[in-house]
Amino acid sequence: MRKEWNGSLVGKDEFESKHPQLTPVLKVVDPQALRNARPNTDVETSGFVVYTNVGDGILGKLLTSNLEATGSVGTVTVTGVIASSEEESSTTNVSVNATGVAGTSALGSETISAFTSYAITVASYLGANKYYIAGSRQATLTLTEGQTFRLDQSDSSNSGHPIRFSTTSDGTHGGGSEYTTGVTTNGTPGSSGAYTEITVASSAPTLYYYCTNHSGMGGTANTP
Repeated sequence: MRKEWNGSLVGKDEFESKHPQLTPVLKVVDPQALRNARPNTDVETSGFVVYTNVGDGILGKLLTSNLEATGSVGTVTVTGVIASSEEESSTTNVSVNATGVAGTSALGSETISAFTSYAITVASYLGANKYYIAGSRQATLTLTEGQTFRLDQSDSSNSGHPIRFSTTSDGTHGGGSEYTTGVTTNGTPGSSGAYTEITVASSAPTLYYYCTNHSGMGGTANTP
C-alpha cells in the first residue's frame, strides 16, 4: 500500500501523484511607487481669494498664520467690493458680530458689508455723450431689492456728468424728479472716490439713471 498526497492508502497500481495545478503559487508582493511623488505642502490656515474681472483676476493672498487680536477695539467695519462686468449680481449684504473672541484682549464687534460696484465711463456716440457701464453703452442694470450697488465715477471722463436715479426715463430732462430713497453720493465725478450708491428698497419701482447736466445719457435700472 502507498499513501497518496490526500492521505489515502492505495495499491501500487492505483497510486497517483499530486497534480501540479493543485499546489498554490506563492504570491510575490510587487509594490508600486507613486510617480513623481512630492511632500505634502498644504498649510491649514485662514485664507481668502476674491476673483474679479480686472488685472490678474485675484485680489488678496493665502494667509500663512492665524490672526490674533492683540488689542482692545470697539467696532470694526470691513467693506468688500465686488466688481461686475454685467448688470447681473448675486451679492448680498453680510453682517457678522464677533463676541468673546479668544485672544490677548477683547474684540468688540465686527461688521462686514458687501456691495456690487459698476465702473462708469463717458464717451461720445453719434455725436452725443453716453454713459458706459463696464464698457457697455447705456447698459440696462438689474438692481436687486435689499442689495447695495455703487456706480463708480472715478474715471476722469465722468467730469461734469453727475449720475442720479429717477422713476422717469431721462430723469429731470424727461419731466421727472430725482429718486433719493437709499441713495448716497460721494465726491466729484471724474475724481478718485466719486460714486453714487443705492441700497434698493423693498418694492422699489423701476428706476432710470441719468446725468443731471445733460439729457439722453442714461438708461434703465430694473429692480426685481
